[in-house]
Amino acid sequence: MSEAPDVETAWTWLLERRPQTRGCFDDSLPPVAAAAYANPVLRGLFPFHTHGTLKFIRDAPPWHEPTINDLPYVVLGDPPYSVHTAGDARCLGKAATAEDAISLVVAHLPADLGGNVGTPYR
Repeated sequence: MSEAPDVETAWTWLLERRPQTRGCFDDSLPPVAAAAYANPVLRGLFPFHTHGTLKFIRDAPPWHEPTINDLPYVVLGDPPYSVHTAGDARCLGKAATAEDAISLVVAHLPADLGGNVGTPYR
């Protein structure tokens, strides 16, 4: 599976469902990806589809070791969508729509990314 080299390309491939890239096969991804892309803060992060989730990473590959996994993410599938803290620490809530799920993600971003929370999740 090809990994996008930068944030902009990652979003383009994700939204276009480019063959042989992350998320191309997941029919539950498009509404959540479109809602995330509509948010300027999330649009600046690297979208990472994995294991039925849409995660957000602060930078594009190559990733530093250890990778920083401190941002909330959305569990995909049929609504309601679940939004979790990084590392499955806890469920932040459920949302009936993709837009509401993304609003929940944004509301729980660390302050340095424009969220309401002052400390990153670990």
